[in-house]
Amino acid sequence: MKTVGIVVFPDSEELDWAGPYEVFGMASGVGADLKVVTLAETLEPVRCAKGLRVVADHTLDNAPKLDVVLLPGGTGTRSQIENKALLDWLRSVAPASEWVTSVCTGTAILAVAGLVEGKRVTTHWTYVDGLRELAPKSEVVDDMRYVRDGKVVTAAGVSAGIDMSLWLVGQMFSPEVARSTQKMMEYDPAPPYQAAV
Repeated sequence: MKTVGIVVFPDSEELDWAGPYEVFGMASGVGADLKVVTLAETLEPVRCAKGLRVVADHTLDNAPKLDVVLLPGGTGTRSQIENKALLDWLRSVAPASEWVTSVCTGTAILAVAGLVEGKRVTTHWTYVDGLRELAPKSEVVDDMRYVRDGKVVTAAGVSAGIDMSLWLVGQMFSPEVARSTQKMMEYDPAPPYQAAV
């Protein structure tokens, strides 16, 4: 069984982690042998960017062995890039993880942890220049929904995490399982007002 660990922290963007949580949870429901858990520094409720409060399944200290680590973004990343406990934990679990991933500005946390040096990465379009300054030895891609470089996969903003997670399901299991997951989610984006720029 594969285990996906999604880190939540104060002011993390809800859809950055809830979108992937839904994908991996739905994949489990269509036959993928995986479970998804949430992780935080403590088991106290975490207030996310839009006000949703969530209680993690595990603390960082008692996390199970993880095949996938996912870092969301949001305004909370500004403080998390200085969170020694989180950065040290990431450095300790990344080598044994099959995939190390982020959504939106979560890439900044991976960068400060030293996990994207020399790699192609992406982030939310409003943070591309900031990430280029923060990670000068990385190639920051500004025109893709998600980017894979080795075992590091980074997604652009918010909803792009859903696309990245579906791709990961296909890599870990099969494209057929990913397609079944997508169908079960009724994920077939058709945003309104595309012409009203």
